[in-house]
Amino acid sequence: MRVADRFRLGANYWPAATAMDWLPRYDGGVVRRDFSRMAAAGLDTVRIFLRWDDVQPSASTLDAVALAAVVDTADAAADAGIELIVTLFTGHMSGVNWVPAWATGGQEGDERFRVVSGGVVQPSRRILWNWYSDVGVRDAQAYLAHGVASALAGHPAVWAWDLGNESSNCTIPPDRSSGAGWMDRMSSILRACDPRVLVTIGTHMEDLEQDRVLGPAEVAPWCDFVCMHGYPIYADWSEGPTDDHLVPFLAEITSWLAGDTPVLFAEFGQSTASPGRAPDALEVSDDAAAGYAARVLDALRANGSMGALAWCYSDYEEALNDWPPFDSATHERRFGLWRADGTAKPSVAEFATRAGRPRRSVEDDRPWLDVTPAEFASDRRRQLRRLYRRYRSR
Repeated sequence: MRVADRFRLGANYWPAATAMDWLPRYDGGVVRRDFSRMAAAGLDTVRIFLRWDDVQPSASTLDAVALAAVVDTADAAADAGIELIVTLFTGHMSGVNWVPAWATGGQEGDERFRVVSGGVVQPSRRILWNWYSDVGVRDAQAYLAHGVASALAGHPAVWAWDLGNESSNCTIPPDRSSGAGWMDRMSSILRACDPRVLVTIGTHMEDLEQDRVLGPAEVAPWCDFVCMHGYPIYADWSEGPTDDHLVPFLAEITSWLAGDTPVLFAEFGQSTASPGRAPDALEVSDDAAAGYAARVLDALRANGSMGALAWCYSDYEEALNDWPPFDSATHERRFGLWRADGTAKPSVAEFATRAGRPRRSVEDDRPWLDVTPAEFASDRRRQLRRLYRRYRSR
């Protein structure tokens, strides 16, 4: 198992000029420039996303041009000395559910998030099929997993597969049996194609706050490590937007629930205000974001986490402002370590100074943790709030 001894540092990747249209507008030169920039700053891991609609235009076909672009991306990563986490079935991303038209027509979906198919915003938000129970969609996902894994089999830059990005924002398994069956099938397909590549899945803070069936405890049996995503601005029980205790707390809770399976904090970061403008409620200044990043990185390493990935590589160009998700989720425009013009924000230096450090081994010592997993599950939100207060006062 290729779990490195170093504390991994990385970023989630969409190009500044194309964002989620990365594959349809693929530019290998841009990818190479961006990967070289990240590697020069000491980043060793990049998480990429295969927007489902782009890779699988029908249930039984894969887009050969998109697959070639993914392979070229892996080649670019190898050239830069970067390892990739390749995220399948994307799916939920930045406040939008990007789902192929052929996988719509059901009655599932989260009312908070628009559904976009083929570049078109759909009139309803509850039009997804439950891909954990619908045989046709599940078979199509198996076909996608096998096709992508076969195309990348043996590639030295592919470090891990990610079975989805916050997929509980799209649809939730109707029961634990269907969730377990889906995890078993998809992970088995990937490991059969290339057993050296690790398997994980992108869980997020709401999977701790609510029982969404595929939380850390449920996915751990099929994962080599578990990912968690979390942001103080989305937690009404945090101490404010730069509360640097929240992310390491979430990492420890995740590891505990997953039976001490290793945890990679695969998304953390801050949206920063545009130059010359005061931050709003969902933003901070560039300097505040850098200080927050430094403290979170140090705390995650101190608690034994595998590493941390920034959300995200770059701010997006203004030309994308009128397109989903940036037309309504304006704070999503400026989460980058780098600005859209390619200049580095102060946070980049905080990552760079911590590059190459060894991963720490720590003893399982959590005196603030005074409940069993079953007691935690009986009242998740109350327990999270209560345990967080104990964690902060330790």
